[in-house]
Parts: sequence; structure tokens; C-alpha cells
Amino acid sequence: MLRSVSISRRQFAAAGFAAAAELTLPAPARTETKPRTFVLVHGAWHGGWCWRRVADRLREKGHYVVAPALSGVGERSHLKAEDIGLMTQVDDVVGEMKWRDLEDVVLVGHSYGGMVITGVAEQMRERIAAIVYLDAFMPGDGQALSDLVSKKGAWPEPVTPAPPASYFHVNEKDAAWVQSKLTAHPTACFTDKLKVTEAYQTIAKKLYVRAPVFAQKSFDQNLERCRADTSWQTATVTCGHDVMIDQPAEFAAMLERFA
Repeated sequence: MLRSVSISRRQFAAAGFAAAAELTLPAPARTETKPRTFVLVHGAWHGGWCWRRVADRLREKGHYVVAPALSGVGERSHLKAEDIGLMTQVDDVVGEMKWRDLEDVVLVGHSYGGMVITGVAEQMRERIAAIVYLDAFMPGDGQALSDLVSKKGAWPEPVTPAPPASYFHVNEKDAAWVQSKLTAHPTACFTDKLKVTEAYQTIAKKLYVRAPVFAQKSFDQNLERCRADTSWQTATVTCGHDVMIDQPAEFAAMLERFA
């Protein structure tokens, strides 16, 4: 099984792929990587665009990758926010899996995307071979994202404006680019409660990845809970919250090793 390890930005830069190789599978070592199907779900205020670097690397290795933009944000920010809630975005991903006939999926959710993939697992459990929570929320039954974060005052309607790229600790080189891509997010996605039977817990392969540079108590609690559960594998990375932007090569390699 994967070990829980902490990998610094300097170690990644120096060792490249070898750093990710610390997250290794049991012997015997694989000489070939079996093509897999990855569904990558972005977080709040982002879009499918944020996965481009990871998706390109996985596709170069022969994997099939889908990185949908959720309704109301990113490439689909032209849609009316009033019509969009958490289940709309869950259904976005469910639809991708159904209409593309995807099976044996490695389902990855970043940040708010953890809410989405938890809901997807409730409907598509039989098509999911592995699930990855990347610095992500893990709701319990009847919880909304608004129940999992500390926020003073009412949530704005109908959309919640995006914070600056600096909030995510995006690396300096990419900060302006990320800032130009962020869009407001339909607020109902944050306040809608999710029905959870913990279907995701029955998935054989489960990984939680934490980027502790980004302060979020809920994520820290998720990491500790997963570390205490032998059915989970865990890892930590030292970079900003947008791991797929800050360390795309390393995260793509981690996904390959895990899957």
C-alpha cells in the first residue's frame, strides 16, 4: 500500500519523478502501466482548465482523461447561477460517466470537488475503481460545505465571488494566469446538503492527499481520519492548494502509481 509521506517542494524539484516514486505499490514492481480512465473534478471557482497540465501528462502515458467544467463556473460560467446547486454539479459528472460509458474509473476531486465526488459515488459506485480526495472536503450525511467551514455572515446570493489567486497560495509564476480564470461560483452549491450513505468508503482503493500550506481545519481532520483507517492511503505535499497547477508532473505521477 502507499505510505503516508511528506514531500517538500525542494525534494520534488531535485528528484522529479523519483519523489513521487516514494508512493509505490506493493512488490512485484510493475514494468508497464495499464491504461486507466481518470475523471478529474475541479474545486470551487475553478474549471476544467485547471487540470490541463495533469491531463496532458496522463494522456501522454496512454490514459483516458475527462476533466469536465462544472455547471456555472469556468467554461460553463455563462449558465444561470439561480438554476445550479450541488446536485446539478454532481449530475454533471454522473452524466459524463454515463454518456461516455466510463467504467473502472479513477475519480479525483479537488477541494469543493470532494463534495461532488462524494455525491457521484452515491450514484455510480459500481463504475468507480479508485477515489482520490485532493485537499478536499469529505461531507457526512446531511452536511453542506457551509457546515464544514468557518464563515461569518450570510452566504451571498446567487453567486459567491472568487477569492484572489493568492488565497490558494498559487505559485508566483502562475498567479496572474489563475487570477484571470477564476469565476464566481453558484452559492447553492455551498449551502445545499448532501445525502451520504458513505458509498465512497466501499471503494477498494482510496487516497487522501493534503497540502498543509493551505490552512483548512476540515482538511486536517480528514487527513487524520484517513490515516487512522487502514483502508485508506494518504500523502502530503508541500505546495499551494492548487496542486494540479503547482506540481502537475508530480501529481500525475502520484496518480499513476496509486491507480
